[in-house]
Amino acid sequence: MKSYDYLISYNIKPSVQRIAIMDYLLAHKTHPSIDEIYLALCKDIPTLSKTTVYNTLKLFVEHGAALMLTIDEKNACFDGDTSLHAHFLCKKCGKIFDLPYSNEVKQVEQIDMNGFKVDEIHQYYKGICPVCSKEDKERS
Repeated sequence: MKSYDYLISYNIKPSVQRIAIMDYLLAHKTHPSIDEIYLALCKDIPTLSKTTVYNTLKLFVEHGAALMLTIDEKNACFDGDTSLHAHFLCKKCGKIFDLPYSNEVKQVEQIDMNGFKVDEIHQYYKGICPVCSKEDKERS
């Protein structure tokens, strides 16, 4: 689905800047920060500001078109993949990876828990990714 149609499906009025930001989110599975998105797009859209990127991402999150990740205490990162999945932060290289949820977590989202209706589940893991682990082993 193209970004224009994706935004429409979430009741977000498409604009040049919104489409560019969503294009970037959907194309870059790196869970970029506001600064990363701004730096990547400002060359092609000179009128783009960090405030516009922030406000656009806030709008995307409010409408459910993107997820805001606060796995890293320093930066909020954003994910265009709104499917149910967990995230892993490598403490060594700083990359964030998508991980599948277990069946138990998927079931929790669908049940009404003593009057509490679960809308979102955030599952974060932190540790060392396979690439960094391999590099550590090779150095030892």
